[in-house]
Amino acid sequence: MPRRAFWFTAFAFTATMIGTTLPTPLYPAYEERFDFGPLTVTVVFAMYAVGVLAALLLVGRASDTVGRRPVLLAGLAVSALSSVVFLVVGGVHSDGVGLLLLGRLLSGLSAGIFTGTATATLADFARPGGQLRASLIAAVANIGGLGLGPLIGGLLARFVAAPLRTSFAVHLGLIVLATAAILAIPEPVEVVRPRRLRVQRLQVPAQARAVLVQAGTAGFAGFAVLGLFTAVCPAVLALLGHHNPALTGLVVFSVFAASAAGQLASARVPTETALLAGTGTLVVGIAGVGSSIAASSLPLLVAGGIVSGLGQGLSFRAALGSVTGASPEHQRGGVASTFFAICYVGISLPVVGVGIGTRAYGLAHTGEVFAVIIALLSLAALTSLWHTRPEPAA
Repeated sequence: MPRRAFWFTAFAFTATMIGTTLPTPLYPAYEERFDFGPLTVTVVFAMYAVGVLAALLLVGRASDTVGRRPVLLAGLAVSALSSVVFLVVGGVHSDGVGLLLLGRLLSGLSAGIFTGTATATLADFARPGGQLRASLIAAVANIGGLGLGPLIGGLLARFVAAPLRTSFAVHLGLIVLATAAILAIPEPVEVVRPRRLRVQRLQVPAQARAVLVQAGTAGFAGFAVLGLFTAVCPAVLALLGHHNPALTGLVVFSVFAASAAGQLASARVPTETALLAGTGTLVVGIAGVGSSIAASSLPLLVAGGIVSGLGQGLSFRAALGSVTGASPEHQRGGVASTFFAICYVGISLPVVGVGIGTRAYGLAHTGEVFAVIIALLSLAALTSLWHTRPEPAA
């Protein structure tokens, strides 16, 4: 049973994360239907990060208090509600921005509820000595689901009628299957404490603060790039003369697939090496993305995105490991939540800045400035990491 429960949980994890990025290739259709521009797109996208942060603060440790299954089922319920809202949006032709914001907020809440709990559940069901494998499967389910969302949404938008409704009907079907899977698994933890929830405080002990600044800067930069591709990739591709939603989905999928590959690769090298290599790779990738906009080159954009995704995956897993490793065991949950909060600010705030800049200066110029700023942040993190790396033994 634990083996089956392990894979049922991984499937539910993937299905939930698919819903969070499913709207990416559909944004141009929403823009045309509701007559809004890039700034509104980025604000709609940022509501996802607001939902994730709220869930991290409110229910970050809920599964330790009320059990894993109730929290997983709650996350699936919120994910289903998000898709229902998007189904409603697909049937209206005016005044739909408020519903889009609500749908994205619910999507973020579902991800925030599910991510930590599903990762912990996979660890609970892992075989003895299989914690590394469990963390790798969690990473693949998380990032893989994020990458599959745009791919599925893009293909449906290209080849299926009424994609604004069909996409979310398909996702609701996945959530029904995921709910059946979670109902079929046993509760992996024995709840002995009172069943009450507490707001999760963001906290960093003194000995972990320097590490958090370095790792958080790298995490912020990496998630900012993921946010850029997820939120404004359709607009960037349109700027380059491409309006195919399937192409949008494929480009975004390639970035997340590269991130998943980077996370898998990071498990095979020391944490310090993975963090340095990932941050350095991120600098190169971001430079490619900025250059692609200046040169109006689709191949360069794809290459820069893949390299950026690889660097983000390498650095993210290593950064999280270095932060938690520098923290006392009883404070690791709070420190991890703080690190994730920094990352999700990175995935939203800079993207909203891109939306504001696009409105004032145009997407091309704003995209180039964005790439320079994120590259400088990554370079600062890389320089700091290099100067504080442990000296090799004599």
